Amino acid sequence: MFGTKFWNTEFGVIPSGVNDLYDGNHYYYAFGSYEEALEFSETSAGAEEPLALVLQEEYINEPHPGNYIHVKERRLTEWPVEFLHRPRRNENTIPDFFSPTAPDNRVDILKGLA
Repeated sequence: MFGTKFWNTEFGVIPSGVNDLYDGNHYYYAFGSYEEALEFSETSAGAEEPLALVLQEEYINEPHPGNYIHVKERRLTEWPVEFLHRPRRNENTIPDFFSPTAPDNRVDILKGLA
């Protein structure tokens, strides 16, 4: 699923040409395909580039730089579409990330480089 986010306000001012549908609050529309989201974002004032909406069953949280926590709960998150070109994660991705033998740049595991 893909979404197009609207950031309606910048420093409390609604940009010219943007429909303020939610009293200055941010909002997004969801679409079934990237193409639909892209077309909508290109023709809608105030819309950002499409994002991938990803439902994760577990994930790695980084509350502070270099401080990683394995979280086992569902969340809906937004990814840049480019992240979908990375290798699909599998049952070993998170254990490999936290392994004592992981590379210095653990993020390389997520990018499929390690």
